[in-house]
Amino acid sequence: MREKIARRIRQGQGLEPADLVIRDVRLFDLVTGVLIETDIAICDDTIVGTCARYTGQRVIEGRGRIAVPGFIDTHLHVESSLVTPFEFDRCVLPHGVTTAICDPHEMANVLGTAAFDYFLACATRTVMDLRVNLSSCVPATPMETSGASLNAADLLPYRDHPKVIGLAEFMNFPGVLGEDPVCLEKLSAFHGGHIDGHAPLLRDRALNGYLAGGITTDHEATAADEALEKIRKGMTVLIREGSVCKDLKTLVPLLTPETSPFFAFCTDDRNPLEIAHEGHIDFMIRSAIAQGVAPLAAYRAASLSAAQAFGLRDRGMIAPGRRADIVLLDDLERCAVSDVVSAGRLVDGALFAARETVPPVGLSSIHLPRAMTRADMAIPGDGIGQPVIGVIPGQIITKFERHDLPVVDDVVVADPARDLLKVCVVARHGVNDHIGRGFVRGFGLKAGALASSVGHDSHNICVVGTNDADMALAVNRLGALGGGFVAARDGDIVAEMPLPVAGLMSDAPFETVRDQLSALRDAARTLGGTLEEPFLQLAFLPLPVIPYLKITDRGMIDVTTMTLV
Repeated sequence: MREKIARRIRQGQGLEPADLVIRDVRLFDLVTGVLIETDIAICDDTIVGTCARYTGQRVIEGRGRIAVPGFIDTHLHVESSLVTPFEFDRCVLPHGVTTAICDPHEMANVLGTAAFDYFLACATRTVMDLRVNLSSCVPATPMETSGASLNAADLLPYRDHPKVIGLAEFMNFPGVLGEDPVCLEKLSAFHGGHIDGHAPLLRDRALNGYLAGGITTDHEATAADEALEKIRKGMTVLIREGSVCKDLKTLVPLLTPETSPFFAFCTDDRNPLEIAHEGHIDFMIRSAIAQGVAPLAAYRAASLSAAQAFGLRDRGMIAPGRRADIVLLDDLERCAVSDVVSAGRLVDGALFAARETVPPVGLSSIHLPRAMTRADMAIPGDGIGQPVIGVIPGQIITKFERHDLPVVDDVVVADPARDLLKVCVVARHGVNDHIGRGFVRGFGLKAGALASSVGHDSHNICVVGTNDADMALAVNRLGALGGGFVAARDGDIVAEMPLPVAGLMSDAPFETVRDQLSALRDAARTLGGTLEEPFLQLAFLPLPVIPYLKITDRGMIDVTTMTLV
């Protein structure tokens, strides 16, 4: 290490040629917001020189392009990209995302600590710097059946791994406020380190109590006044723009050069189709600027503020001594990425091809209790005042509604004409034979059924449909595939995408997943679907930590009271 530091010192002074020089760029200064004409000198993986001219053993011609620090996605679930960490790396790094902080919460709910082993092994081999926050709530609540249960003793062996930052989103905020012993044990185990928050709609003294537990960030703010209260109380609010949850438009009016130290960007759950059409963190930057945010505030949030919030002091600026994560732009306001340098390496196909990959895990994780029949989907009753989940497009918060539904042969059935559909959650971990049954409004289907083995957060199979026969067919097809997404109609499977890796991720290239998602969207529209992301919206119906009405394999859950309806 001593000689490595000495080389950096020499090259920074220009006493010997730098390992790499990015010549003739306009560096966007995150202190003042001005553009500085300069070279950037790099020794190994570290920036050693700016605001000067350098010679280098290798040269990248900047040609007057704008240089900004690599972008940091501060909170995401790689599993929700529907591809492995290596395909995620290949998909988003060309968009300028040089650091991603992931929570393997989805796979952990299926496989337990094997998910940590897999993600940490991948993280040591990806081109981007993939960091891991350890999943704090497996399962998220006792109101569902998961494939694993993790306590503080399960997490502690991973705490000091060099790729681990801290504890991931603490979803059980009622448990924190109620001083639940399991919650307190985990907070104590990671006290003094980073602890991610997850506190939708939490305000006033309850928020104070939550923060007093040592939690410092939150990505669940969905209203401007909520976000403002949180940053005033010292939180870093992670503005989220995923494939389902889209909070950017609401929150970015708060993002100014003055407030930017308290904001960062995250995607949480974003799939390759959305990335192909819009982008990743680069999309958030240009969208924010298009809404009137100062470029200085947008680029700070995407890099420097993010790095500081998560204790990554070695990055976030293009400055001597910082990690050489650099994005070259053709246009600042459009965030038009033309080249990316990750840890001093120009990102190209050869760099990805040189990675040593890790075999996928969890390839046999779907364990249905039996072959489903239409009788398994049936709901007996009189149909009067049935609880109905009201979907809000672009949000995972849902409404708690009640509607009268038709009855046929003493069985309550869907009413597609009023957009009132059946929804069921089938336990798939081999623990029990639970099936939760209920109704939902907002998908728009006029025929058939959609089913998913991605069902946050315990990832049982969730199916929505107009009739019990197609719903049972779709569930059984997912069992045969080993997980994935399925669309069924009139006794036929009309579209599908296998997700054999823990029932959550494809083992195919991200381009294949992108095309399969497009075909599934088209199939959902032919069934009458009106949601832009029907399968991912479906995947959030079983999430009982987000208000107000959800469904798990145990039944319909009133999230406010955490009771079965």
